[in-house]
Amino acid sequence: MTITLETLVRAASVIPVLTVSDVAKAAPLARALKAGGLSVVEMTMRTPAALDVLSAMKAAEPDMIIGMGTIRTPEQVADSMAAGADFLVSPGLSPQLVPALLASGIPVLPGVATAGEAMSAVEAGFEVLKFFPAEQAGGRPYLKSIAGPLPDIRFCPTGSITREMAPDYLALPNVVCVGGSWIATGAMIDAGDWDTITANAAAAAAMKT
Repeated sequence: MTITLETLVRAASVIPVLTVSDVAKAAPLARALKAGGLSVVEMTMRTPAALDVLSAMKAAEPDMIIGMGTIRTPEQVADSMAAGADFLVSPGLSPQLVPALLASGIPVLPGVATAGEAMSAVEAGFEVLKFFPAEQAGGRPYLKSIAGPLPDIRFCPTGSITREMAPDYLALPNVVCVGGSWIATGAMIDAGDWDTITANAAAAAAMKT
C-alpha cells in the first residue's frame, strides 16, 4: 500500500509509538489498536525484532498504516521499506540521511527540535516534521511561539506527551498529529494487556485536530 503524506495526516490523530521485542505480540497488538479505532501506528527501530514485527502487523491488519521510526541510516530506510513500512520517522536529520529519506518515495516525518532545524528540513523538501523530543524541547509553548514566524510548517510532536497533554497539543494550528507511547507501553505489550491497549486506542482516536 502506497499512501501520500496528506493521506497519512488525515488518518492520524494520536499515533502510538511502539517498541516491541516479541514477534508473537505483533498480530494481537495490531488487532487491539485497530479495535480501538486507530489506523496509523509507528513501530520503532529499537529492538532486533522491529522489522519482523512491522511485517507481522501488516499481515495481521493490511489496512493499517504502519510506519517505522528511529530511522538513522540509509540502510534502515531500505530495510524498513522492504519490511513494508508505509511511512518513515527519524529522530533527527543528517547529511547522509536526507537523500535516502527523500528518495524513499513514501511519506517521511523527519525529527527537528528548533526553528532553524525546521527551516532547514523544509528547504530540503520535507513538509510535515516530527517535533522531538517535544516536552524537553519546549513543548506546547515553543510550538505556539513559532507558529507566527513559521505559519506554513506543520508538526507531529512526540516525546513524553501524556494522554492528558495530547488534546492541548492537537489544539495548536501548526500541529497535525501527536505521537504517544502511553497507548501501548512496553509493559502492556509484554503482558498481553490488549483490553487496556484497545481502551487507550479508543481514547486516542477520539482526539482530533
